[in-house]
Amino acid sequence: MSLSTEDNLRLNVMLANNVNAVRIDEGRMIVYGIADGNEMQIQLNPNCHDDKYIKQVKELLSSHVLGSPGGYPVYLKRWTRMGQMKDESLADLLKIGEPEAIMAVVCAQGLTDELAKLAWWAAPEAEYARRMLESEEVVNGEMGKVLADFLIEFLPFEEDPYAIVRSVRLVLQGNLISDEVRSTLWSRGIKKNVFRIGFLEACPDELPEPAPMRADAELYQQHLARLKDSGNRYAAKLEKILSSAGQSFIQTCESILKKPANQEAVCALFNAVGNYFNPDYDFNEQRFDEMQSNATAEQDILILLEQAKQKNKSDDKELKQLLETLPMLQAEVEAMLCLSSITDAIATPVFARTDAIGSVMRKKLAPVTEPLFAQFETLRQVNSEN
Repeated sequence: MSLSTEDNLRLNVMLANNVNAVRIDEGRMIVYGIADGNEMQIQLNPNCHDDKYIKQVKELLSSHVLGSPGGYPVYLKRWTRMGQMKDESLADLLKIGEPEAIMAVVCAQGLTDELAKLAWWAAPEAEYARRMLESEEVVNGEMGKVLADFLIEFLPFEEDPYAIVRSVRLVLQGNLISDEVRSTLWSRGIKKNVFRIGFLEACPDELPEPAPMRADAELYQQHLARLKDSGNRYAAKLEKILSSAGQSFIQTCESILKKPANQEAVCALFNAVGNYFNPDYDFNEQRFDEMQSNATAEQDILILLEQAKQKNKSDDKELKQLLETLPMLQAEVEAMLCLSSITDAIATPVFARTDAIGSVMRKKLAPVTEPLFAQFETLRQVNSEN
């Protein structure tokens, strides 16, 4: 059975008016369209079961826009989320009423502020907002603040811990939120520390409530600065770790690690730690999500510690130069190297065997977290050799 004559005519008239985007309310059986800022709506009159009728509506839209009634190939879900859609087809995907097609648009590398506005009209959902705020053009455009405001308002209703981390990280970009809102988000981390993991990802060197630099940092600053100026990555990272910025990062990590609420928070924290202490990682040039894909299947903290000690004995010229200049900081260098290898895979041996949360989870994680606390302490405490 085909569409009713009335619906077929009205849908074709809407498409003929060069509609920019289409939204389908399947519950109320209404098709909405927008063209040059003007909205229109069509109340459907189904002549069969609603689900079957909606499918026919989407087939008509797809046939007109894409030349095929099959619609968007939803089996390309992973490909869609990797942002691999061709830029020239993005506008058409917003006209077929398919959620997965909208996801393809918001994930695309060629997403513009205007397309973001249309996509948001078509589907104002939190995940789409997060995806769009990964685009620098959207962040700097009119939609940036709109999407950030929505995510801030939606945070109290967000249940997924990692979604909270992503939302906080994304709204902290640029000038999307005011200093007052920023302070409020940080304060909410007192009761729900997963909020502060978003700060660790977004602005690790500019955390609120900064801690003082390590008490003996000035003793090494001149040597570390000279090595850093010569291009020594390890010296540059160690100088930052001993500074107020680095000590603030460590202090925040320790406070979160003492009482992580669930497994997702632990995994997000471990990835943030590994990225921060990695001398090759630049938070300003790479998307955080890209770094997490490099995690191995499983890690052992004791093996990482041993590998850090062995690397100190390697022929790495920059590392050797640092240790020859400041041999009294060998323990700090080993701690830095160990922490730079951390990913969420370090929790795999524990989480593969339990789904515990809260205090039970923290107890089971002790073999992993206690060595981590020891590395943090090494980087915080004054060197006894001075």
